[in-house]
Amino acid sequence: MRSGIPEGASPKSAGPDIIRAMATELWLDFLGVRLNSKKAEDIKFVINLVTPVFIIIVFLPIKICTIMSEQLKQITENQCQNAPAKYDDLKALFLNCTLNRSPVLSHTRGVINIAKTIFEANGVQTKVIRPVDYEIPAGLGLDMSQTDEWDKDDWPIIQKEIDQTDILVLCTSVWLGEKSSVCNRVLERMYGYTHLLNEKGQYRDYGKVGATLITGNEDGVKHCAMNILFSLSHIGYTIPPQADAGWLGEVGPGPSYLDPGSGGPENDFTNRNTTFLAWNCMHLARMLKDNGGIPAHGNQPEVWDAGCKSDFNNPEHKV
Repeated sequence: MRSGIPEGASPKSAGPDIIRAMATELWLDFLGVRLNSKKAEDIKFVINLVTPVFIIIVFLPIKICTIMSEQLKQITENQCQNAPAKYDDLKALFLNCTLNRSPVLSHTRGVINIAKTIFEANGVQTKVIRPVDYEIPAGLGLDMSQTDEWDKDDWPIIQKEIDQTDILVLCTSVWLGEKSSVCNRVLERMYGYTHLLNEKGQYRDYGKVGATLITGNEDGVKHCAMNILFSLSHIGYTIPPQADAGWLGEVGPGPSYLDPGSGGPENDFTNRNTTFLAWNCMHLARMLKDNGGIPAHGNQPEVWDAGCKSDFNNPEHKV
């Protein structure tokens, strides 16, 4: 810069050195920008591009098919077939808090099926329940039918299933940016059981794994996940890494997850995050079960109430 801008021919943006330095993805973007779509319309041709990791066959202008190399294929198959542990003694429960009663189509069930398939492929016993199919009164009682307020309460049936599971995945659609009213009712009823303790004197849901799956066609996945995962953690669930996944369509009226042309089932981001969620739930549930849950030390309400207040000095020790 001390000598000013060099004179002479300007560098070519499409020279061989520039092309050679591009990553495959960048080169494809570069090619797409320079392509004259009107002239290329209805013209089909093939470019075979060989890289160290992928063989990419491109059908221009709109079709791109990626075939994994043998090296990557072996890595993938090895990861799927050689899990680090056995999971066939675990149970996973999906509470699908859709507003649609059975047998009406639930788009949330479409995302549930991704995680459900991964669980079952590894021997995990699964069950899907739609709480909306049951009569669940408002309230915080263990059985609201035992009160003067309600004649029938099906919640104890669902709570029994929750008590028997190792992994609870709370699933909901998004309405007005929030989780469904059914999901909110489920959390309220679960909260009504939190004064009960497990056999080690901890709150009853210690040692269980919680996660969430969310669908909708408006924004709100992360907001709903934030609330649901906090609620599960607050009542005693252990939350693994990346314990939320979801799919959103375009803002406003439009196709939902299972509707033709939605792109939902093919969405790589949703499929990846749901897969990570399923595996992280299994890994954490395995660790908790093998270690007898969360250690019973410093977290037992009755011990605290009896005066054993870990790490706090009693008043008589004050100076």
